[in-house]
Amino acid sequence: MSTQIDLEGQCATNLFNLKNVVAVVTGGGSGIGLMISSTLIANGATVYIIGPKQADLDRICGIYNDASTNLKSGSGGKMYGLEGDISSKTEAKRLAEEVAKVQPYVTVLFNNAGIQARQFVPPSEASAAAYVSAFFDKIEPQDFNNVLNTNAVGAYWLTFAFLPLLEKWKNSDEEVTKKFVPQVIMTSSMNGWTKDSATSGRSYPYMFSKSAIGHATSSLAHELLPLGIRMSLPGHSNEAGIAVAPSDKKWGFEIPTVKTGGTKHDVGALALCLITNWFINGETVLIDGGTLLKHPSSY
Repeated sequence: MSTQIDLEGQCATNLFNLKNVVAVVTGGGSGIGLMISSTLIANGATVYIIGPKQADLDRICGIYNDASTNLKSGSGGKMYGLEGDISSKTEAKRLAEEVAKVQPYVTVLFNNAGIQARQFVPPSEASAAAYVSAFFDKIEPQDFNNVLNTNAVGAYWLTFAFLPLLEKWKNSDEEVTKKFVPQVIMTSSMNGWTKDSATSGRSYPYMFSKSAIGHATSSLAHELLPLGIRMSLPGHSNEAGIAVAPSDKKWGFEIPTVKTGGTKHDVGALALCLITNWFINGETVLIDGGTLLKHPSSY
């Protein structure tokens, strides 16, 4: 007696086929956001990237849409740009309304956009005066306001502004909507868990904002359970996660696993995993090359 086993559904081409998936990626035109959005369209998704300048977004969309059209697999998706200030509550509402004009639903929202401000120079001596000079005198209230509003508060506004579109994906009868669970994915940083400011980009506004978004992810995941909308958090290693670092010496800390930073393949692979895996919810997945295994952290 023989048993027929169907492995087609477990093939990577089927597991990660994002055709008809609708994604929104804040900060999707550069850095980690572009690593995410380019991976999504390479696998068939329709992606809306949000950024501060429409001309820059249109340029990026043109480049990647041309590349998507020329994919040998013929399975490429499409990228569209939306200018907007993601730190603003009213802008979050407007951006959701703009997407709703052309899409019946959204599968996944990536709250990815982030900025850094006021990196400090370490004190030259162990004295109160030196520490006040480095950490107090040279930091302005607006540095904290801008970074926290963009990196953490903005993600809160966007999450709730897009909830109706995410719910419409969940409630749709279309076949593709049964394949993936709607979710919100936050981009944090190992800076949210590190105790060593050398690995935090030497910016306390940035470190505080990433700590906030880490806790918000687990809290919102609990809050959204009745809606059936997931939350997850890929935490990446500072600038080394955005570009390829030529060596660990450049960053002032060691990346144990590799001698270069993370690449688009590392970030893209995790993005695909989070979208397609129903059983990840409220979790932080750290891609830092093992940095926090080497340096003091609370992770």
